[in-house]
Amino acid sequence: MIISVSRRTDIPRFYWDWFLKQIELGETLISNPFNAKQKKIISLKPHDVDGFVFWTRDPQHIAESAGLLKEKGYSFYVMVSITGYPDIFEPMAPDLERVVVGMGRLSSFIGKDRVFWRYDPIIISSLTTAEYHEQMFRYLAIRLASYVDRCIISFYDPYKKSEVRFRTLEANEKLTRFSTFSDTGYLSPEAEEAIERIAAAAHQYKIPLFSCAEPHCLERFGIKAHACVDGNLFGAVAKKDPAQRPFCRCYQSVDIGAYRTCPARCVYCYAW
Repeated sequence: MIISVSRRTDIPRFYWDWFLKQIELGETLISNPFNAKQKKIISLKPHDVDGFVFWTRDPQHIAESAGLLKEKGYSFYVMVSITGYPDIFEPMAPDLERVVVGMGRLSSFIGKDRVFWRYDPIIISSLTTAEYHEQMFRYLAIRLASYVDRCIISFYDPYKKSEVRFRTLEANEKLTRFSTFSDTGYLSPEAEEAIERIAAAAHQYKIPLFSCAEPHCLERFGIKAHACVDGNLFGAVAKKDPAQRPFCRCYQSVDIGAYRTCPARCVYCYAW
């Protein structure tokens, strides 16, 4: 069983003490996000866990506990989302320098082959143009190239709650958004330009670039589809997760944590 920690909230950043307590207990309780009365106990005993997949914006706590997790016999890898977006999109983002330092520590403890950088979601807007993305991605790539095994990108996907937030920003004339995909499923000109610039920078700094749950049109930029929850990295016998979005290649896993609990309040996030 692969444990995802977590798509639902940033456990490594905000709830790490809780997670370590669940490790000590050897189990945790999760609720069905569509029916809170339905609960299930999930074993966290090392022999029941193929591996942990950590999703976070700040790897400091994981770096501090890497030795403990290894001693207990857990296998894991870490995906760290770093975009450098303005506060209007990420009002509670961690300090960028702190995150870069944490990435370096984590990479030295567990190896860069277990540390992935997520540059997502890519938002095409009046504040984050193709030129902006090239400059920010290049800046981050210079800092992170020696710490990470790969970079995973994806475009912003509209969700009901996040769209309300974006419409509010647009109504207040704080930004104008551009489309990412056209009605025919191809990249808009702005999105295509951003991808071309990002792919060129990734190639320059020798960072393998992958996509998360995106149509095949990114392959012509040399960007391969990625399974963010990858059973192969744990040697696990698992199947593709049918509950995920179209084009998602993730293996089946169990997400722990709870929706609507993340204090970060990123405008684009579907989880709060």
